[in-house]
Amino acid sequence: MPVLLVSPYIARTYRQAIEAAWPGLELVMLPDDPAARLPAEVLERIDFAYFSGDVYPEYSRSFFAATQGAPNLRWLHTFNAGVDNPVFRRFLDRGVVLSTSSGSTAQPIAQTVIGGMLILARPFLRWADAQRRRAWEPVPASEAPADLAGQRMTVVGLGAIGSEVARLARAFGLEVTGVRRSPRREGDPVERVVPPGELPVLARETDWLVLACPLTDETRGLVSREVLAALPRGAYLLNVARGEVVDEAALIEALATGHLGGAYLDVFATEPLPPDSPLWGLPNVIISPHNSAVAAGNERRATEGYFLPNLARMRAGEPLVNEVRG
Repeated sequence: MPVLLVSPYIARTYRQAIEAAWPGLELVMLPDDPAARLPAEVLERIDFAYFSGDVYPEYSRSFFAATQGAPNLRWLHTFNAGVDNPVFRRFLDRGVVLSTSSGSTAQPIAQTVIGGMLILARPFLRWADAQRRRAWEPVPASEAPADLAGQRMTVVGLGAIGSEVARLARAFGLEVTGVRRSPRREGDPVERVVPPGELPVLARETDWLVLACPLTDETRGLVSREVLAALPRGAYLLNVARGEVVDEAALIEALATGHLGGAYLDVFATEPLPPDSPLWGLPNVIISPHNSAVAAGNERRATEGYFLPNLARMRAGEPLVNEVRG
């Protein structure tokens, strides 16, 4: 009978559900001590592994030491949406089937993006600064921010996250255009879809540029100095994709000079963001530490919505959801 490596939490919480998906499947648990390692004779028996959210980050070293040392590992499912980390490449190179929980965090990430938009669109940063100084400073009518309704948003990437951002933005009255290689389909929550090559032109009519795409050879550096310069003065950038999608030096310059009105940034070219990065000191920038997805329901969504159904598919010999193609 196959053997599945899981965390103690997953074993305790989902043992019955795992048994229902694959009766008789044997569970091996990670050690409670993050520094402990499973013996070689146990590693040799592991067929499947689930990298669940509760493992990250404290038990990540223990988990990957086990899975990289498991010579007969056949399938790894991860709570992650993106797998651009080199550690996942090594599994694919070994011939291990890899599947993700892409889509499980779409709602909290999209809500965070919209929250960032609202903070930047309304005078929250200004009010917060006045509060720190204990100053009563109403915003005068002559400096009132523009209405959101009727503004133009461009969403790069129309996967689960980008589509949810577009849906929420339209509820605020924004006109939303999507950027994707394939043309518009029935049900897309955007008015139109353009290919990535048209972004430098589309940027000229974009008030809010949202990045929600995976990092690929095509998207690396997609938001170049040229694209940033094409954005109207006072436009905003919201990035929950990957830092490498943007020319970060050009972005810092555009923010510091006031060409861009502001930015919400969850991802950066170097993570953690170095303490000497100019981004920390820019008053028109909101920074989160690659944490836009944080939500109490993520573990449940990833496990119940993706891992358990894929476990049943693996048993039945059916194609997996979100299988990564090497």
